[in-house]
Amino acid sequence: MKLSQLVEGGGDQPVTGFAIDHRKVAPGTIFGAFEGARVNGEDFIPAAIEAGAVAVVARPEARVAGALHIRDHNPREAFARLAARFFAPFPATSVAVTGTNGKTSTVEMTRQLWRMAGHHAASIGTLGVATADERVVTGLTTPDVVTFLSNVAGLAREGVTHVAFEASSHGLSQYRTEGLPVAAAAFTNLSRDHLDYHGDMAAYFTAKLRLFAQVLADSGTAVVWVDDPNSERVIDLARERGNRVFTVGEHGDDLRLVAREPTLLGQGLTIRAAGADHRVTLPLIGGYQAANALVAAGLVIVTGGDVAQTIAGLARLQPVRGRLERAAITASGAPVYVDYAHTPDAIEAACAALRPHVSSGTGGSGNGGSEGGGRLILVLGAGGDRDAGKRVPMGQVAAASADVVIVTDDNPRGEDPATIRHALLEGAPGAREIGDRRAAIGAAVAEAGRGDIVLIAGKGHEQGQIVGELVLPFDDVAVAREAAA
Repeated sequence: MKLSQLVEGGGDQPVTGFAIDHRKVAPGTIFGAFEGARVNGEDFIPAAIEAGAVAVVARPEARVAGALHIRDHNPREAFARLAARFFAPFPATSVAVTGTNGKTSTVEMTRQLWRMAGHHAASIGTLGVATADERVVTGLTTPDVVTFLSNVAGLAREGVTHVAFEASSHGLSQYRTEGLPVAAAAFTNLSRDHLDYHGDMAAYFTAKLRLFAQVLADSGTAVVWVDDPNSERVIDLARERGNRVFTVGEHGDDLRLVAREPTLLGQGLTIRAAGADHRVTLPLIGGYQAANALVAAGLVIVTGGDVAQTIAGLARLQPVRGRLERAAITASGAPVYVDYAHTPDAIEAACAALRPHVSSGTGGSGNGGSEGGGRLILVLGAGGDRDAGKRVPMGQVAAASADVVIVTDDNPRGEDPATIRHALLEGAPGAREIGDRRAAIGAAVAEAGRGDIVLIAGKGHEQGQIVGELVLPFDDVAVAREAAA
């Protein structure tokens, strides 16, 4: 492709690729120079041009010499728009999911339901790029726009026709999810997270609303979990734009959750859709798992899926890695679950999901619960160099929701782990402190008796523990199985 085919006034130079890292520039590359929180990409414009960049997308006031200067007051958006034209075509059907919790599970469930309907489908998010054949880890909920668009285009070349991706607040604010014709966008919920980046809840919510205000196609549909108190703003925004709205939940107009009954290893759901009641057994426990499954079903239905077939498919959904995943059963018969919950709301939801499966628990003590079993034992920590204001509330929710709380390390990163634990203990003064995560998991598993349930929260699918600049191998599921064995 020639530069003139992408940019008016461009020359005949061939465009070979796009990059936002000057170290990845090769001859023929279009370089994106953006101001970041830590690094200003404009400082690397000379190095990118020396490496062969034929054009630079940057602010009008940036200094560019020796390459075409593509001027834009929002260079991230302009760069994404050009990159999308370069990497196209993409899968015929694309949907996106945003919200504080549930994005990963929802996109993966959407992929599974599409697969059941006979489509060649993929999902992109925290777990990486997933198809029916393989999973490729990217390490980010929303990768950079070049990686994102090239991955999606690659999926199309492999025959993928349907793709569901996570749209994180970081990704939306940094224009990492631009360029695809998004046929449907889903909202799961909103609660406190990432305020270290966004500053306050208003800015955080505004970032997520970009999915509906700018990314969703004009002809697209907004699928909304209507039971979240913030859903009204999403619905109003979608209607202002003229988008179709498809509501899901106990108060949903299109997929209404009429009844939910916990079973030993799942839950029976009664769902009202298109004037009829459908009964299905979801093989996953917890109210929020039901919410994620219904949002996924909504995305499939609004993109052409048969209502009855899609709802029936919920009975065949497979667990999502690190999302209330049953890792082991102890010698005493106590199940051990691993979950990615790392916000107050997510911890409360995970505990609420497991509480009906505890044989007899008093709940809320945070200091040992009832004698002789029937306890929910919670292991949790908090990440370093992230929103510190949520730590005390996390401890408070843990103390209110579990019978035994063990505070440990998560990913301390550059912070003193003891300082992080202290904040959690401030919220849960009756909790036990075991800094070493392996030892904490071992203690929880050893203590669990018949009738108890262990929940290891915070890291979910992650395969490493970040301590300082090091990433040490660590998998909560593997450690739980070792302890149980």
